[in-house]
This record gives sequence, C-alpha cells and structure tokens, in this order.
Amino acid sequence: MTVTRFAPSPTGYLHIGGLRTALFSWLTAKHNKGEFLLRIEDTDMARNSEEATEAILKAFEWVGMNHDGEVVYQSKRFDLYKKYIDQLLEEGKAYKCYMSKEELAALREEQMAKKERTRYDGRYRDFTGTPPEGVAPVIRIKAPQEGTIFFVDGVKGAMNIAASEVDDFVIARADGAPTYNFVVAIDDALMGLTDVIRGDDHLYNTPKQIVVYNALGFDLPNFNHVAMINNEQGKKLSKRDGATDVMDYKTMGYLPEALLNFLVRLGWSHGDQEIFSIEEMIELFEPKNINKSSSNYNLDKLLWLNAHYIKNTPNDELAILLQEYGVDIHGHDKLELLLDATKERGKTLVALAEQINLILTVPSEYDEKASKKAFKGEAKTILGDFAEMLQNWDKTLHLPCDYHEVMEKIVDTKEIGFGKIGMPLRVSLLGSMTGSGLDEIMAILGVDETVSRIEKAIATV
Repeated sequence: MTVTRFAPSPTGYLHIGGLRTALFSWLTAKHNKGEFLLRIEDTDMARNSEEATEAILKAFEWVGMNHDGEVVYQSKRFDLYKKYIDQLLEEGKAYKCYMSKEELAALREEQMAKKERTRYDGRYRDFTGTPPEGVAPVIRIKAPQEGTIFFVDGVKGAMNIAASEVDDFVIARADGAPTYNFVVAIDDALMGLTDVIRGDDHLYNTPKQIVVYNALGFDLPNFNHVAMINNEQGKKLSKRDGATDVMDYKTMGYLPEALLNFLVRLGWSHGDQEIFSIEEMIELFEPKNINKSSSNYNLDKLLWLNAHYIKNTPNDELAILLQEYGVDIHGHDKLELLLDATKERGKTLVALAEQINLILTVPSEYDEKASKKAFKGEAKTILGDFAEMLQNWDKTLHLPCDYHEVMEKIVDTKEIGFGKIGMPLRVSLLGSMTGSGLDEIMAILGVDETVSRIEKAIATV
C-alpha cells in the first residue's frame, strides 16, 4: 500500500509552496488508494508556535485535504528517539564526540584557509581515551567513509553521492535533543512511508537520512524531490509574490478548488489540460510526471482559474460563501439574478461581494468625473422621462429584457443614442460608471427603487 506524508514545522504559517508539496503527496496516496499521513515536526521547542500548528491544521481543513489517522507530533516521541540513539551507541554505529565549539570553529577556519570543504574530521570516531572534563558530548553517527550513497529519485533520476560528502553528522545534541535528519528518517520508517515527496531543498538531506536508514536496518522509501516555485521573473518566490499564509488566500476571496487546481499545474501537467476537478487530479496524478524544472507563479492564471470556479459554483453555495465576506443575500428574492449579473465580474469572492454591494447599496456620493460626463445637456430631463415611463409601463416589469424594452422605448421616443440614457442612468443607480448590465441592475432593484435612485440623482448631482 502506498503511504505518503506531509511534515511541516510549526514555526510559521503554511505557505503555498508547502501546500503544493502536501497536495502532490496527498494525490499520490489517493491515486493509489493508499494513506496520507500528517506529522508535525515540533522538536524545536524554542520556536514552536501552537498558533502556527492550528493554522496548518485549519489550512488543511479549508482545502479539504483530509489526512488518515491521528496527527503525529514529534515532540511526543523523544523517548522513542532516545531508544534508537542508545541502540546505535551499543552497536558501535554511533559515538560520543567531545569536541568543543571552540575546537570545531578552529577546525572550520583551518579548512576554509586551505579552501577545503568544512566538515567534521572524525577525531572522536574511534576514541577510547579519557573524556575531557566539562564537555557535554554530542552523539555522532558513523557515516560510510568510502564508496557512494546511491538512490533513485523519482523526479531527478539516479543520484550518486560520494561517501566523502557526508561526515559523521550529529544525531543528538549535547542536551540530548535529537536532530532533524535523525528523527525524520526514524519517523518515516516507523510510519511505513513508501513514498517521500518533498521540495528539492531537502535533496542533500537525503544521503544523511539514508545513512540512518541503513544503520538501523530500515527499508528505504521512494524519494521524490520537487523543484521550487519561482516568482514570475524566475527568482525565489517571496511573500510579496504570493508566498504567504494559505489562509490569506481565503481572506482574499479564492476558492480552495481553484487554489489546488493552480498548484497542481505548478510542476505537473497532463497534456494541455488546465482545469482539473479534484476527482480528475486523483485519477491522473503520478509523481513520475512531476517536472524536473522549477515552475513560475502566475497571479493572472490563479485569478483566471478562480473566476472559472466562481462562475461554475451553484448560486446557493455562493450565497453561503459570501456571508464570510459581509454579504448576506441568502434570503434575497432576486438571488439568482443578482449572482448571475455579478459573478462574471467577480474574479474573487471579495470582488464579487463588492459588485453585489455596489448594486444593493444606495449611492451616498457620485463619482465627480463620471457625473460631469454623464449629466450633460438634457440628461436630467431624459432621466426624469425614463423614470415616468417605468412607472407607467403597461405591463409588469420583472426580467432584464422587460427593462431593456423600456430603455429602447426612451431611445426611440427621444431619438437619442443609447449612451444618452445609459450613462446618467448608471451613475444614478451605482454612483459611478462601473458595474453590471443596466437591465439586470434594474430587474434586481425593481421599479420603485430604480425610480427612487434616479430622483435622488436628479436632485443631488
């Protein structure tokens, strides 16, 4: 059975790069009818944040990426890690290193002066003498000293790393706290991971973790290292570019399905297809099709996808979603018409809420530039006649096409261009030149409200 995981550190928010890695892992598990596990790597007690942990879990809940089983917290597994540290010491596969910080700094300076790669020189690897006083030892693992460390990366292919590139790295600090590469290897093995999918910034942690796997006799999982997401200029993605908290995307009015569709295409493709439902992603995704090269973040693409998903979300669902953005239209008698008139213009739920409020809120002021342009010449007379025509129309006005008929009548009667009624009418109804179709707006407002806004504009502008 395929088992994958996502293992964030709760020292900050979950950003979209992390969410994409989690998505690739989740899809791999779902595609193979396996399990997707969530592990919180909270061994850094000084930097951990309970708030960050809650934000990570909330982000998973929002995007609908359910994990299997209980969340695993590394901070609750210290006794387990100590057991394996003791085992390696007993088996002679790890040792106590008494090198002081000053000695280590001096060694690094010497190596740098000789233009050598800085690394631990193994001076306590086979130490049998009397330990120096006053030095709390770290625990180092015995890495292989010759040959190569080999693994096949599902994205990058065969990887051969000279054993000389990996020194006897620390697996437990002087205070007994285990180190990252040690605990990750143990947890991945004990949690039954078959496939590890992570960013390629972890590529050179993998040889160290393989040393741990081999020392403890664990089977290796399949490793897949995914290239980073760059900004639109091909440089490292920053917060300004979009590397922000996943929940900020909710605040900005993005739908989770749009965000996941956007992320799956950052580094993976299926022909020329751009739009994928969750079901299609699960059916089609395989790690072997992840791109080797970095992907570029493209805000226009995200907005385009979000607009698509907004347009294809049922109106009753949209009405529920919009409540979080300060718009409550759930019981509105023109709900369908109101959303059909505005969702073509709303690329985000925030923008959609603004379009709806623009229609439902009586203008408190009128855009000066638009007013000067719209209310020239006989504009007020034409508006007054149009309001009278609406009130005296010989059949009930319900649909946008009914109101359009009245607009056509005023244009014919007055022998004017459509703009002569359209421009002042739009400013009267909305306060500016923006917004949905006038016939749709009037059908939503109804005759009485439309006439009221026209009369107010005539008296005010």
